Amino acid sequence: MKVAVNAWFWDQPSVGSGQYLKYLVPALLAADDAVEITLVSPKPFTPPPDDFGGKLSFLVAPTPLPNQHSNLAKVWFEQITFPRACRRVGADVAHVPYFGSPLGPGVPTVVTIHDLIPMILPEYRGNWRVRLYTSLAAASAQQASLILADSQASRRDILRKLAVPESRVRVVYLAPAPHFQPAQTWQQIVDIKKKYNLPEDFVLYLGGYDARKNLNALLHAFTWVSGTLHDSFPLVLAGKIPTQDSALFPNPLRMARELGIEQFVVTPGWIAEEDIPLLYAAAAVFVYPSRYEGFGLPVLEAMACGTPVVTTNAASIPELAGPAAFQLDPSDTKHIAAPILRLCTEEDSRDDLIERGFAQVEKFSWQKTAQETLQAYRACL
Repeated sequence: MKVAVNAWFWDQPSVGSGQYLKYLVPALLAADDAVEITLVSPKPFTPPPDDFGGKLSFLVAPTPLPNQHSNLAKVWFEQITFPRACRRVGADVAHVPYFGSPLGPGVPTVVTIHDLIPMILPEYRGNWRVRLYTSLAAASAQQASLILADSQASRRDILRKLAVPESRVRVVYLAPAPHFQPAQTWQQIVDIKKKYNLPEDFVLYLGGYDARKNLNALLHAFTWVSGTLHDSFPLVLAGKIPTQDSALFPNPLRMARELGIEQFVVTPGWIAEEDIPLLYAAAAVFVYPSRYEGFGLPVLEAMACGTPVVTTNAASIPELAGPAAFQLDPSDTKHIAAPILRLCTEEDSRDDLIERGFAQVEKFSWQKTAQETLQAYRACL
C-alpha cells in the first residue's frame, strides 16, 4: 500500500501537527512491512536518521508562488500541489495530518482533525482571512473518505460542526513519545533544576499561554496555595511567556502581579524538547487547567514521567485522565487549589496518583495509534 502524506509540518516539531508526524510515520512503517510512505512538501526536508529499508521517500513539490512559507502558498499546496503529487507517485491513499485536506482529493483521503478550535471558541475565529480558510478546510474535510479525531470529544464536535456521516469519523487516540519516562537517577533531577534555576520543590505548568489554557484560573487558584504554603511550593510557568499582553495571549505575569502572587511565580523560559521529561519528573505536581483540548497530550506526558496531575473535566481531558488525575471544573478556582495543596503535603496521595498515572498511560501507545490509522487506510481502499 502506497501512502502519500502531506508533510507541510514535517520540520516543525514544536507544532502539534509536526509532533504527530514525527511519531506517527515511523510507527506506521514499523507496523506493516507492506506500507510505503512518501512525504510530500513544498520545502526541502530534514530526513530522519533511519531510512526504514527504503520504505520512506521524500518528494519536494514546490508551488509556483515566490514565498513557499506564505499563507497563500500553504493553501495552494493543500488544494492543488499535494493532490497532483499524490497522483504522480501513484498513491493508493493520501493522509493530511491536520485540518487542511483538498477539496478535490483525487485519491482516497484520510484527514486528521485534532480539534475545531476556530469553530468552537469565538475568540479564535480571527479575521475574515482566518474565517475563509476555516470554511475552506471544513468544506474540504467533508470530501475526505475518512476523518480521524483524537478523542470522542473531538468526534462529537466534528459531527456537530461539519455535518458528516458518523461512519466517516473515527477516533484514534495519540500517545506520549517514548522518551517521556521517569528520571533514572536523582542526579538527573538535581541537574535539571540547576540548568533552569528551578526551586527545590515546585508546582509545574507547561503547555502554552493562549486564552483557552486558562492560566487565569490557575493563578487565582494559586492565591489559595501560596496563602497556605507560602514560598515552599512556588509555581513554575515553563515555556515562552507572551511578549504582548492581549485577549488571546494574556500575560500571566501581569495577572500574577494583580493578584499579589508574583513572588511565588518562577519563569525559566523556553525548555529544550529533550529536557521536558525531566522537568515533569522534577515537579511535585503538574497542573493543566485547560478549558478546551482536542487531546491534551501534556496530561499523559506528565503521568508517563511519574508526576501527579491536577487538570479539568473539560472536552477530551476526562478521556485521557480517567481515574488517574484530579479533574475540576475549569472555572472553579477554589477547588482547583484544593488538590494542589493535598498533593504537595500528603505523600500517600501523591504516591497513589502516580501509580494510577502509570496504569492509565499504558492504555496509549504510538504502536496502537499506527495500527488503527492503518485500519483507516485499508477502509478507504
